[in-house]
Amino acid sequence: MLVPDPKVVRGLLTRYASLRIADAERGNPVTTRELEDVSYTLCVMMGTTAIRDAVAKADALLLGAGRAADTAREPAGRSGLLTV
Repeated sequence: MLVPDPKVVRGLLTRYASLRIADAERGNPVTTRELEDVSYTLCVMMGTTAIRDAVAKADALLLGAGRAADTAREPAGRSGLLTV
C-alpha cells in the first residue's frame, strides 16, 4: 500500500480547515468548489469515501509520522525507559 507524503497531507488538512472556515463565514460558489476539491483529494489520498474518515486517517498518519521523527532524533540510550 502506498503511504501519502505527510507534508502533502498536512498541507491539504490546513487548506481544508481554512476553506471550511471561509465557506462557513461567506459561502460563495468559488470557496464551496475549492472545499469540495480539497475534500475529494483528501478522500482519494487517504483511501476513503467520507471526509470525516479521511481527516481521521490523515491525523493518524501525521501522528505516526511525528512519533517516528521523534524516535529518530532521540539520542542513543535516552529512550526514557529504565533498564534494570
